[in-house]
Amino acid sequence: MRAVIVAVGVAFIVSLFCTPIAIKVFTRLKAGQPIRTDGPAMHQGKKGTPTMGGVVFILATVIAYVAGHLALTTLPDLQIAQVEPTITALVLLGLMVFSGAVGFLDDFLKVRKRNSAGLNKRGKLLGQILVGAVFGVVALYFPSTMTDATGRATNTETVGSTTLSFIRDIDALEVSKVGAVIIFIFVVMAATNGVNLTDGLDGLATGASVMVLAAYALIAFWQYRHWCADPSYTQPYCYSVRDPLEIALIAGAAAGACVGFLWWNTSPARIFMGDTGALGLGGLIAGMAMSTRTILLLPIIGGLFVIITMSVVIQIISFKTTGKRVFRMSPLQHHFELAGWSEVNIVVRFWIIAGIGVAIALGLFYSEFLANMT
Repeated sequence: MRAVIVAVGVAFIVSLFCTPIAIKVFTRLKAGQPIRTDGPAMHQGKKGTPTMGGVVFILATVIAYVAGHLALTTLPDLQIAQVEPTITALVLLGLMVFSGAVGFLDDFLKVRKRNSAGLNKRGKLLGQILVGAVFGVVALYFPSTMTDATGRATNTETVGSTTLSFIRDIDALEVSKVGAVIIFIFVVMAATNGVNLTDGLDGLATGASVMVLAAYALIAFWQYRHWCADPSYTQPYCYSVRDPLEIALIAGAAAGACVGFLWWNTSPARIFMGDTGALGLGGLIAGMAMSTRTILLLPIIGGLFVIITMSVVIQIISFKTTGKRVFRMSPLQHHFELAGWSEVNIVVRFWIIAGIGVAIALGLFYSEFLANMT
């Protein structure tokens, strides 16, 4: 727990104090966010606000991960396999960094072209597929090599699984490794686009992501405390995952980094996360769902992202089939803006919805544990 707390604290401090530096640098580079001309009129006042702020909390998460591992070295009772960096960390941080890189390219093109078009849809889609495929393969083809004092293998789990999962793996829903990679690519695309669509108002996506990442930190730490690979854990009911402490450390670090960034991103925002941050967070959240074996729980944990994404899908289907719009504008947050709600009201109420989804998901996760322990 000490290492997780250290990672959260370091990430928060780095993000809190480095974000103003990023604001000055991106302002000097004239990396202002282009505003859609067909969007709500009140957004035109945000024109020129620096974007690509996601670089800060992605960097803060990586730095905090290193700090967390330094803290682990002060705990001699932990197994060395948990102290050393793992494939799990490579997958999770890789998803965050490289998904963020796809978003950075999109942001860079927006700034350079001075319009909101950025990277074309096909290019962004190919980037997401490539990132999901590469790290999906790594997650499924590199098992753990943890052993006990006698040399007996205590954990041969991979980061990902060939079975679909809800609270844990569902054995009846097993697929091939190729099928599992394809499913993970879909999860990456869904999560990155879900966070990206939510990132439309000051602090909305950042605050919602804090809740989701904090939930995964709790889930992963609970799994660590009830881990099948832990020789000191004697209860029959346990979690077959790989490196849960590593997952908790990274989730906590990312949540802390987002809180530090939110200080400057909340209304009125002095910097936007841009696609750099939105895609980076989405990639990490997808990795969290895979590594904690809770893929089918993700739509509940990220309920706000699902609702906002579905508002876009409904709008497109309705307009293409009937020529009519269901909402004044999609994503959903802009519908309420045009209905006269203030930006702060929308953000706070949507945060409440995000919190409800997280609470329901954590309740389901814990109730499943209680049901099997009684």
